[in-house]
Amino acid sequence: MKFSIIVPAALFIVTLGAGCVSNKKFAELQSNNTKLQQSNVELNQKLQASESEVSGSKIRIKSLEEQIAAEKSNAAALQAALNKCLNSTSQGNVNISKLVDEINSSNKYIQQLVNAKNKSDSLNVVLTNNLTRSLSREEMSDVDVKVLKGVVYISLSDNMLYKSGSYEISDKAGATLSKIAKIITDYKGYDVLIEGNTDNVPISKVNIRNNWDLSALRASSVVQSLQNTYGVDPKRLTAGGRGEYNPVAGNDSDLGKSKNRRTQIIITPKLDQFMELIGKAPAETKP
Repeated sequence: MKFSIIVPAALFIVTLGAGCVSNKKFAELQSNNTKLQQSNVELNQKLQASESEVSGSKIRIKSLEEQIAAEKSNAAALQAALNKCLNSTSQGNVNISKLVDEINSSNKYIQQLVNAKNKSDSLNVVLTNNLTRSLSREEMSDVDVKVLKGVVYISLSDNMLYKSGSYEISDKAGATLSKIAKIITDYKGYDVLIEGNTDNVPISKVNIRNNWDLSALRASSVVQSLQNTYGVDPKRLTAGGRGEYNPVAGNDSDLGKSKNRRTQIIITPKLDQFMELIGKAPAETKP
């Protein structure tokens, strides 16, 4: 996906036409170009987030596959030892019995690993579907939802939520926060942590000492908006700030900084709810 091609092309068209169109038309072309640039940045951000999630899933799957391969190798070694014992004297009968037990135990463990991997994949699907069922397909395009180890992460960029360099909620954030409130109110018993994050650029505001303050104040603004505007029970909400110390990208580029300036809404099932969701996971298909 080479989205960055769109912007240079648009710039070329604007430059070419500047000499033969009215000032009004030229201004309109410049506005369209700015929108295209913003769209290009957003598409690249979504692409990188998707690639990061896929990479994490591949690492977890690879770990399970390595454990399965190791146990299969162990089972093969035990089987070879058993075959050797079958060709030895009657004294080997005792060893044969032990080897059979070890082989059966090893095969059982291999199956447990396979089942664990399948159950984990199924549970993540169940959590995502249950927690986002109140959102339409169009609404989901505005909200980044991930499920990692049973915990739901909803990530929103700062330019979507706040006024520039501020912790005040912007007017345009209402539609997005109403969607988040739908997810939270759909599961009333879940704990919700609102976590603010910044890039590493120092803040220069009289009433804000540093990025710790800014991240915590932004999280608090979201919490109060969910409570006061959308009726979310404040007893379920926690506001926290992580400043610049929980980056998801490098701060050496504008794109990386924009990804780090985010607010995460983390929805965590309690233990009894988590076990209930495990029971709702799709049944495994028998071979």
